Amino acid sequence: MMRKAASPEAPAWLALLAFCEGVFFPIPPDVMLGPMVLADRDKAWRYAVICLSASVLGGSVGYTVGFFLHPVGIWLIELTGSNPHEFEHWYKQFGVLLLAVPIPYKLTAIASGLFKVPFPLFFVASIFIRGLRFFMVAALIWRYGAPVQAFVEKRLGLVVSAIALGLVGVVLILRFAI
Repeated sequence: MMRKAASPEAPAWLALLAFCEGVFFPIPPDVMLGPMVLADRDKAWRYAVICLSASVLGGSVGYTVGFFLHPVGIWLIELTGSNPHEFEHWYKQFGVLLLAVPIPYKLTAIASGLFKVPFPLFFVASIFIRGLRFFMVAALIWRYGAPVQAFVEKRLGLVVSAIALGLVGVVLILRFAI
């Protein structure tokens, strides 16, 4: 990934990785986004947009697999060692906020289709939640450079969990304030 991040084709590789991560690939695109932003900080926002667009497109394919190819969706989720029925329970409790939890996006995308989450809701939530994540990673590395990149790479789960908690807090505040 590091070699690909330094190549002239890095934006295309970033898009491919982000797309595949939304459907089947286990490696998050942050592993390329960080080094690319560090190498060329002037393009940080462009890279975040590429990452977001390709990720949501890949997640939409994952959603489609779950929605239209139910047995394939169940098989893909079970292939990771997860129980599809746990996702059904989680969706009933948390709705699309499940997309903010540090569970691989491909699993939540496929499960969203399996359990018939309305596609527009899935799509908008994906843009918001994934966008927050990728733009935050790009912004932190753009601002602080290599030290924060090392922190994010080592503690990606912690960073994503912090984002998820923040989102849940905002939703709860809005729910009780309105």
